[in-house]
Amino acid sequence: MDSKHSALNARKQQATPRGVGVMCQWYAEKAENATIWDAEGNQFIDFAGGIAVLNTGHRHPKIIAAVTEQLTKFTHTAYQVVPYESYISLAERINERAPIEGAAKTSFFSTGAEAVENAVKIARAHTGRHGIVTFGNGFHGRSFMTMAMTGKTAPYKRDFGVMPAGVFHARYPVESKGVTVNDAIQSVEDIFAEDIAAHDVAAIVLEPVQGEGGFNVVPAEFLTRLRALCDQHGILIIADEVQSGFARTGKLFAMDHYETKADLITMAKSLGGGFPISAVVGRVDVMDAPNPGGLGGTYAGNPIAVAAAHAVIDVIESEGLCDRANELGTELVAVLNTIKASSNVVTDIRALGSMVAVELETADQAKAIQNYAMQNGLLILTCGRYGNVIRFLYPLTIPTEQFREALAILKQGFATLTA
Repeated sequence: MDSKHSALNARKQQATPRGVGVMCQWYAEKAENATIWDAEGNQFIDFAGGIAVLNTGHRHPKIIAAVTEQLTKFTHTAYQVVPYESYISLAERINERAPIEGAAKTSFFSTGAEAVENAVKIARAHTGRHGIVTFGNGFHGRSFMTMAMTGKTAPYKRDFGVMPAGVFHARYPVESKGVTVNDAIQSVEDIFAEDIAAHDVAAIVLEPVQGEGGFNVVPAEFLTRLRALCDQHGILIIADEVQSGFARTGKLFAMDHYETKADLITMAKSLGGGFPISAVVGRVDVMDAPNPGGLGGTYAGNPIAVAAAHAVIDVIESEGLCDRANELGTELVAVLNTIKASSNVVTDIRALGSMVAVELETADQAKAIQNYAMQNGLLILTCGRYGNVIRFLYPLTIPTEQFREALAILKQGFATLTA
């Protein structure tokens, strides 16, 4: 390892806690679109995207221009003290585009976990109920409520004591894992029969495409049946689109792929294109349930991040990034199918647009490919319950030539496992 990186790693060990897990042992110096350079001048093709934050790439010129312009005006007033038009117009744009039945309203926050927590608050205020049902292997955040909602113990919940009450986990339908739509619906009904009465449940929260859980895509039939079950019992559906939103799946929201509508949708990550902002959008009658002061936050809807979010929507629409997501995803899946045909390590390939993952037999195999990729200038992430899934979160703005260079490295990495 280069001496500069070694010195920084030594300082990191002394200055920061081990609980903040860090994957790379090198440090970013600059980044542009789909490329990151380290302090030694080495460059990496970024297929991690800041964990799904950079659908529009690093430092997109239109986003930088929007942020720079806002910096000449003001950086903070606290919207709840002195409001600004850009917050309202961003809410209007999301309300127009979100797949919510009827009129919608939007409130802004800073992080994905904040958005999910506030969606729960809104659901509880609207229904007067307390119970929340989520799904195994789902990820919703690292605050206490969202840890409770997350369906994975390690590393998220272990060591942190008793989680908040009133959260129950159903089975997410993944037929390749032996969980059918019938099984998943039955698991929800079992919760109603064994753990909490349906009339005490405020909301069922699910990721239409599980992120940390391994990019499992929810079947349309499950959403249809879940909607009917929730309507029967007066329960809200919250779609957690923190990772799947903003063109990643080939549509602005993953829920756009389905006829079923959620009552509330949470979003963050690529909404801000690298700046911290999150949101909850939902039905007007639901969103208006909390009293004034019940929602908000000091930095919620920060004007710099709001300016970035406006530019993100502009870029997605003007550059056709939903179509681009489908094109890139199709090419990647074709390569993965070729690898699968000549390899005995691939067990499954899952994709919706450019939300693509390949599952291997073991976590060691996934780690070996990740290490090979890193050594050859490609940054990729793993995920899944057992850490045996490789997920792909490249910027949708990546040049085709660079994208194909990354795919060549990926193929070489798989070849090392089967050689």
